[in-house]
Amino acid sequence: MPTGDWIRAGSLDELKQAGAKVVKGGIAVFYHEDQVSAIDNRCPHLGFPLHLGSVCDGMLTCHWHHARFDIRSGGTLDPWADDVPTYEVKVADGEVWVSPGPKRVPDAEKLKQRLREGLEQNIGIVIAKAVVGLVEAKVPADEIFKIGIVFGTSQGSGWGSGLTILTAMRAVLPKLDRTGRILALYHGLVHVARASAGRAPRHLLGALPESSVSMARLQTWYRNCVEVRDTQGAEKVLLTAIAAGASAEQLADMMLIAVTDHLYLDGGHTFDFYNKALEALAALDDEQTAPILASLVPLIGSPTRSEELHHWQAPIDLVAPLREAFAQLDSSAPAASAPALDEQQFVDLLLGDRPLDTIDRITGLLQSGEAPERLAQLLALAAAERIARFHTQNEFGDWIAVLHTFTYAHAVHERLRRTQERLLCRALYDGAMALYHERFLNVPRAPQPRPGGGHSLEPDALLELMDRRQQVDEAAGWVAAYLEDGRDPQALLGTLGLAVLREDADFHTFQLYEAIVAEYAYWEQRTDAFAEQARRTCLIACARYAAAHAPSARELPHTATIASRLYRGERLFEEA
Repeated sequence: MPTGDWIRAGSLDELKQAGAKVVKGGIAVFYHEDQVSAIDNRCPHLGFPLHLGSVCDGMLTCHWHHARFDIRSGGTLDPWADDVPTYEVKVADGEVWVSPGPKRVPDAEKLKQRLREGLEQNIGIVIAKAVVGLVEAKVPADEIFKIGIVFGTSQGSGWGSGLTILTAMRAVLPKLDRTGRILALYHGLVHVARASAGRAPRHLLGALPESSVSMARLQTWYRNCVEVRDTQGAEKVLLTAIAAGASAEQLADMMLIAVTDHLYLDGGHTFDFYNKALEALAALDDEQTAPILASLVPLIGSPTRSEELHHWQAPIDLVAPLREAFAQLDSSAPAASAPALDEQQFVDLLLGDRPLDTIDRITGLLQSGEAPERLAQLLALAAAERIARFHTQNEFGDWIAVLHTFTYAHAVHERLRRTQERLLCRALYDGAMALYHERFLNVPRAPQPRPGGGHSLEPDALLELMDRRQQVDEAAGWVAAYLEDGRDPQALLGTLGLAVLREDADFHTFQLYEAIVAEYAYWEQRTDAFAEQARRTCLIACARYAAAHAPSARELPHTATIASRLYRGERLFEEA
């Protein structure tokens, strides 16, 4: 008889007759081809009891989804199923004994490899189980994030929605509990895998031969390449600048100047994606500079240039006044000090229907020395107000219009906080004109939310509201009541994050939540009444948009729940 905590599995004769039995600890013991084997009884795919499977020629098949395992080693033939843990077996005096601990326990490196395999094969359950294991093993989130970024930027699709979601979800991790962090990373990584599925690997072109070309000349070359949509030339110039030792700030300015050479490029998506890629780069090491920045170059291949669109030229010509404003900014230096800015008046102007006055006002403020980042912050607030007052009588698809202007304005705010480059102020004007074009989506304006409704102010009550469709105004009223009662807004941000992450959310919803979290934090640096109202607007906008897009099938969160339960050793399937 073995010493220690070995588990008795009965007599060998009994096992021969039964073929398989389950012993303490959820271990399945098999007798096959004159040998005894012991494995975890849960199929590592979705947890179905393996003792109900069948063994033939040394291969155990789970009858639930037909995953196949080598009965001796536990290795699987199917990439969507992990290897099943095996246990040491001893036979002594006709009795079968099983060790209580598995022979091999996946370590962090094995889990990282499984995550890479899940990304490569685009298998959600594999990604989910790897994320759960890595988070529970206390692997730093940025190590998990880096695996997704490295994989996504190595594919031919370049930077897109998947990598943007992943980067946005990394930014909100501090607002989330453990379950929320798992869901955030899982959503981001799954979308990276989906965006990369079926794409060929991406191979960088390489830098120009060593030369003494100045950064100013490289910037000119890059802008010229973007102007004629020459993605190959732009990539060569970019990689040359990187090889020459250009700083992250120089590279960001070079690329974004070219993006803002045209009005509201690709409806703002290009600037938005560039900003997220630059945020990802700031979180990782320098060796990722080339693949991350080069992944942005395909975006300039065929974007829409808004100066070519009819509604930017008629019934009011916005293009000529914008070009004149850019010329004025280019020819003048800002004043040493700026006059007082009436923030509410400026927001009202942005939300109004006098675009030429708006252009003149922005130009005057910039020339008088007003900080571009402050104007960008107010632009983002005005765009959040569009969402907070979006009337549900509009077509449902129009939510995306007001949403994207907000996330674009947030991207402009983030960039203008990090640069002194005057040319990037052009992005302010683009956002202001996009906001103007959406003015009719606030006609009529949704009423200010009224606290009440008789709901509990515990977080679960808000989530219960969002279990029913089109509770937009009700969710806004709940948030208003929550804030009026003096409850913790940080806890509310966490609840709103869970409301997003428990859905099969789309790209835009992830963008919204991350931008709300960031803009809220900036307004939190002030304690005045205007800032307090700005924070309220952000929270109501987030609640209204999330409620409008819930509930969904919740397939992805369900997969993450299964992965978590498997990790904890729960029995997902029990006999009645």
